[in-house]
Amino acid sequence: MNPVWKRIENWLQAHAPTAFAGLNGPASLEQIEQAERTLGVRLPDDVQAAYLRHNGQDPDAPLALLGWEFLSLEEVVAQWSIWKDLLDSGTFTDTHSNADGRLVKQDWWNTAWIPFTHNGGGDHFCIDLDPAAEGTAGQIIEMWHDEGSRPVLADSFEAFLSAYADSLEAGDYLYDDDYFAVVHKDDV
Repeated sequence: MNPVWKRIENWLQAHAPTAFAGLNGPASLEQIEQAERTLGVRLPDDVQAAYLRHNGQDPDAPLALLGWEFLSLEEVVAQWSIWKDLLDSGTFTDTHSNADGRLVKQDWWNTAWIPFTHNGGGDHFCIDLDPAAEGTAGQIIEMWHDEGSRPVLADSFEAFLSAYADSLEAGDYLYDDDYFAVVHKDDV
């Protein structure tokens, strides 16, 4: 994970220094273990390695990850807890997503979907630790709170960050002051 992070950091330093400065320092192993206990999961090795480099970002800094906030472990647990409370209260009873069911289960939300980004509107990129039969544990899915698709964005956290680094280096993203974020060039 360190080489992938280094590529992202280099781009941010050159093109979005305030976003770079907003990345948090590393999480501790104890913080990772505490989050895992609360979430009831073991995070994949690549996710652990990523958080050992950066424990998310300062929520007041420019959005550094595809225009979304990269959540600290504390915020991962907080966002997950909101969804778990909704699930436990029966909010999603008889409500299903329109995921294809082959790669991603057709749940509206699943306690093994671990949000690691937030767009401020209840939407997340999640680590899917309970995939459907043809999916891969640790795949990255996109989850919108009011829309039923649950597309797979990458097979792993490392693949997700690597594709992002590729896109940064290819010039597909830029920092935009109006959005206060690193955004895709087609969105400005």
